[in-house]
Amino acid sequence: MSFPASADPPHPDQSALVVALGHDFADPGLLLDALTHRSWCAENGGASNERLEFLGDAVLGLVIAERAFGDRRELPEGQLAKIRASVVSAPALAATGREVGLGDALRLGRGEMSSGGTDKESILADALEAVIGAVHLDAGLDAARTLVDRLFSELLDRSAVEPGGHDYKTRLQEVVAQRTEPAPCYAVTDDGPDHDKRFHAVVVAGGRSHGPATGTSKKRAEQAAARLAITALESLEPSNPDLVPVGVPLVPPSRPEIDQESP
Repeated sequence: MSFPASADPPHPDQSALVVALGHDFADPGLLLDALTHRSWCAENGGASNERLEFLGDAVLGLVIAERAFGDRRELPEGQLAKIRASVVSAPALAATGREVGLGDALRLGRGEMSSGGTDKESILADALEAVIGAVHLDAGLDAARTLVDRLFSELLDRSAVEPGGHDYKTRLQEVVAQRTEPAPCYAVTDDGPDHDKRFHAVVVAGGRSHGPATGTSKKRAEQAAARLAITALESLEPSNPDLVPVGVPLVPPSRPEIDQESP
């Protein structure tokens, strides 16, 4: 998508998204703020959706925790935590955002638009959290609960059957434990300015380095790296040790921050 440098930037139509969300905003400006990426602000001014994302993340976590706690009274704390993690993970949020057409309604800068930003996992996940925060400010916690239930009810039900399905770090730990191998070891670096920082994670598991994978937070980068490792390890035949290379360094170079997974 391109437009002349002198032209006003296009304003995506949010009407289809409003229908998909099932929430009619009393203050449409809140939705517009939630859909405004920092790349748009860098070119056109104004405030990005980052503050609403912060609020929405907290609201989403609370509502999911309430739902899991009330619906699955037989589950211990650890299993409830896995259910919550599976729903609030970046892949799950992005997938839900795609289902409601969130990408088409985003306000992105020219660079992000030209590089496929409307379908980037991190952008979609952050924007959906911002939308939840906007609904909370627009109509209160009950309205946010209604929206979260509408968007995530099916995923919640699936996660309760198999908790941790989208918590890739937990799944990776289980995979390597089944292979009687050392726990995963993560190395994380970051770059970029404070307002636009990117984190890059590499995980060593199964005698291999996997990554780097990038995210907007250390947690998301590690989850993305764990997902890469799971895909690679599950494609190997465990009974054939020749498929796992020997002698791969366990700590990749120039990775100053190391996290050792706890049991």
